[in-house]
Amino acid sequence: MEEEDQQKVADLVKELVIRLVAQNSTSESHPPNPNSPHLQTSLRYAIRLLSSRLTPSVAPDAAAIAESTKRRLATQGKSSQALTFADLYTKFASKTGPGSVNNKWAVIYLLKIISEDRKSVNSQLDSSVLLPNLGLNDAGSGDESRVLGGRGSGEKGWSNGVLLVSKDPENLREIAFREFVNLVKEENEVSEEALVRDVLYACQGIDGKYVKFDSNADGYVLSDLIKVPRATRIMVRKLCELGWLFRKVKGYISESMDGFPSEDVGTIGQAFCAALQDELSDYYKLLAVLEAQAMNPIPLVSETVSSGNYLSMRRLSVWFAEPMVKMRLMAVLVDKCRVLRGGAMAGAIHMHAQHGNPLVHEFMGRLLRRVCSPLFEMVRSWVLEGELEDVFAEFFIVGQPVKAESLWREGYMLHAGMLPSFISQSLAQRILRTGKSINFLRVCCDDRGWADAALEAAAAAGTTTRRWGLGYGETDALESLVDGAAKRVDKHLLDVIYNHYKFKEHCLAIKRYLLLGQGDFVQYLMDIVGPELSEPANTISSFQLAGLLETAIRSSNAQYDDRDILDRLKVKMMPHETGDRGWDVFSLEYDARVPLDTVFTESVMTKYLRIFNFLWKLRRVEHALIGAWKTMKPNCITARSFMKLQNAVKLPLLSTLRRCQVLWDEMNHFVSNLQYYIMFEVLEVSWSDFLNEMEVAKDLDDLLAAHEKYLHSIVEKSLLGERSQTLYSSLFALFDLILKFRSHADRLSEGINELQARTMESSAPSRVKSKTKKRLNDRSSEPGSWISDGRKALTQRAGEFLRNMGQDLDAVAKEYSSLLEDFISKLPMQQHVDLKFLLFRLDFTEFYSQLRPST
Repeated sequence: MEEEDQQKVADLVKELVIRLVAQNSTSESHPPNPNSPHLQTSLRYAIRLLSSRLTPSVAPDAAAIAESTKRRLATQGKSSQALTFADLYTKFASKTGPGSVNNKWAVIYLLKIISEDRKSVNSQLDSSVLLPNLGLNDAGSGDESRVLGGRGSGEKGWSNGVLLVSKDPENLREIAFREFVNLVKEENEVSEEALVRDVLYACQGIDGKYVKFDSNADGYVLSDLIKVPRATRIMVRKLCELGWLFRKVKGYISESMDGFPSEDVGTIGQAFCAALQDELSDYYKLLAVLEAQAMNPIPLVSETVSSGNYLSMRRLSVWFAEPMVKMRLMAVLVDKCRVLRGGAMAGAIHMHAQHGNPLVHEFMGRLLRRVCSPLFEMVRSWVLEGELEDVFAEFFIVGQPVKAESLWREGYMLHAGMLPSFISQSLAQRILRTGKSINFLRVCCDDRGWADAALEAAAAAGTTTRRWGLGYGETDALESLVDGAAKRVDKHLLDVIYNHYKFKEHCLAIKRYLLLGQGDFVQYLMDIVGPELSEPANTISSFQLAGLLETAIRSSNAQYDDRDILDRLKVKMMPHETGDRGWDVFSLEYDARVPLDTVFTESVMTKYLRIFNFLWKLRRVEHALIGAWKTMKPNCITARSFMKLQNAVKLPLLSTLRRCQVLWDEMNHFVSNLQYYIMFEVLEVSWSDFLNEMEVAKDLDDLLAAHEKYLHSIVEKSLLGERSQTLYSSLFALFDLILKFRSHADRLSEGINELQARTMESSAPSRVKSKTKKRLNDRSSEPGSWISDGRKALTQRAGEFLRNMGQDLDAVAKEYSSLLEDFISKLPMQQHVDLKFLLFRLDFTEFYSQLRPST
């Protein structure tokens, strides 16, 4: 069934084509032959149109297409044809029922397309190929025949299947081109070739014939007197921006290399100028090529050019696209780096390298590798050789002349302004410490073993000592080199400090002698220097005290220490004022020589001196209490000899002795617990922590930090810190009161001894009496002596003496209780946790807490 329908459609199409061909045939009496080539060609064309699958781009509206066709015919002066078409369309549209066309819009659209097919100017087919005219395209036949060269000429557009372009017999194309050339000459006073050459001159910083630099406009401009179109003037100004940028870059290079002294530019600035000059060299090569092409004439539109090697303004804009980007970057860098130098300049250039454009990124990377090469050479020389090759002060590490003891702390430091942003702060600190360690070993330790460590680090990182071993973008290699060198050099430095200079042994010696950790030495020294230190400070000889120090060393276990350590221990007399005693100005000092003075600096030894003075005062108070005990103990033993005394003397004597003994016990309890806290919970614990941190220290900075922490811990726990000043004052007031108690105890002991001697003299034989009397007479000449009185007067005076002593002891006891209560009340307010243990030891029964009134 489908085959019958297809055959029916084909027959209908064929019949339609025959009718159309017969309608336009020159011989109406002879119908066309169905097998003629012309008919066959028209049939194939009709089938090709009907078989097309192209979808029209207009909306399917049959009425709109019919109205459009009718309006076009009417506007073309063909009113009769428009009326005929309207009548036929009305009949066609009103026909319904069986046999009618359902898709009327498709039929109308097909007829419209066939009608317009002849009007296509681009289609230069012969009329025999097209379907015969449907009567709808007559309006355009005149123009079509003129444009296509005349359809009645008998020329065919297709020849054996080849499309031929008809000639222009009237030379309209040539006439139009000539008119265009004349128009261009009228509008342009200067040829495009001349403008191109001037633009190329301007891009080299040279004034051309027409394009010159205008200082007021700050750029290369085309004179207003020259007649050119506004578009050409704008394009010239846009292209000459490259010359303005070139002028800026070239001027900076000339100023830096010729105008400024070398110290103002520096090696990094010189490398920057050299990198810019290399980029300009490539730019010069491009201009040379463009100038060669500019010599070729620019063809007109009508001319056929055998070669395309000519240069027009638009072509020049394409050639300048990439150089413009680079030149703008260089101009921006020149403006940014004009006032910068050294590492700051490298960091500023690096900031502009963070760009997503591959062209910009590659260009900036190439530029930075040249610029940063001197900087990386400085880094390599510093971390491997310890040499600061910075003639023009461009490096981010600066050195200054200092003493050997200050070399590590003050000799070298970071210059934040010269640190480029592509080197992190932590990496810069490692770079600083590595070179500083090498210099410390070379200058302070007189050691050369660091060279082997540096060579090992360079070999491990794959970097030799040759120049250009590192470069920009090789951050991983730089970190590997620095880390390897730092690890090896720091290890070697600590080995030298520990083994060759015996750092641990010297720290232990300071602990034993300055921090009074050697008990027998301290006790013996205090015994033999006590009488000397009781004298006024201005009468004491330092040489005599030095001899006593040597005696104490030889009389204690200190004699077995290394002689080098003992030779460093010396007596120091602090500045004193009138009225000071030797106890107030006596101290010991330890001579820490190079390189140990890097750790034991003057400020550090000052802190040790403060700690020594505190511990020496504590030991002096302990020594005073021991001396008081020595004077009181014999009195307690010989108390039986006073049983024969009258009750008026005996009872006050026993009461006073008891009162003195109780007060001594309280003071001894406080001093003993305080001394235990200081010597064990402060000094020994801090020393143990210091030893542990010393073992894990990786470099000299860690060692210095550990020692600083050790010293700070002692100062804070010993109530010597800034936050413990009030507590420290209360403590020293207690010390002074204990020493005052010692003087009262000595005076009581002396009075008891005199009373005992007087009593023995009254009951001894006459020969002994005479000797005793003579001795007592010698002492009776002293003011306030009551020994020379009689027995009755002796009893009276003894009772008065004991009452006065009791009152003095009561006053001392009352003041001591007040000071001790004040001291203990301030302990909980201290922030250091270890002071809580001191409070617990002093008030473990809460005796003093109960005495304090509740608030």
